[in-house]
Amino acid sequence: MLSALQNRQHPQLIYGTGNPAKLSSMKNALAPLGIQIAGINETGVPVPDIDENGGTPLENARIKALAYYDIIRRPVFACDSGLYIEGLPSGEQPGVHVRMIDGKRLSDDDMIEHYSAIAGRLGGKAAARYMNGICLVMDSRRIYDHFGDDIAGEPFYITSVPHSRRVPGFPLESLSVHISSGRYYFDGACFDGHVGTADEGFRAFFRKALAESA
Repeated sequence: MLSALQNRQHPQLIYGTGNPAKLSSMKNALAPLGIQIAGINETGVPVPDIDENGGTPLENARIKALAYYDIIRRPVFACDSGLYIEGLPSGEQPGVHVRMIDGKRLSDDDMIEHYSAIAGRLGGKAAARYMNGICLVMDSRRIYDHFGDDIAGEPFYITSVPHSRRVPGFPLESLSVHISSGRYYFDGACFDGHVGTADEGFRAFFRKALAESA
């Protein structure tokens, strides 16, 4: 049986990303709601790079969504994420600046060295999590955002001993260990349904926002 949200007609939403994998993932997450989503590149409107100068994932998501709305003048949403490590003081948390340390942009090898050293300082491994922020702009008055555990990534360990495998552009994969099994994700550890849990968080956000904006 269709929900009231599915029965109601909503405008197509533009996802402010040019990443095909992120677009596909969000389409799958929101498919049960019957929401139509297109990527920012499908609008046919040239979109410049946005200066993501916020201090948190939610601030960056809001910066991007508002900037995209000003350009395309259609309902648009944006997401951003930041890395948070248990046991690190707040002033040392990477947050949205995972690659920028003391004003220097780290290479993949630099990142592996830096974060494995942090894990070493914290006893050989440290629990970590990617926290996500989302902002939906329907128009200049109807703006909705959210930052919470329900749309966060699965907790995992960052270890001080890197895996031998490397994926260019994703250096922290070499340090990521599944908490329950103690296995590297590269060695086949799964996410225990985390994707579905996060997807439900995104669905809840859009249910609420679109109901309020109707």
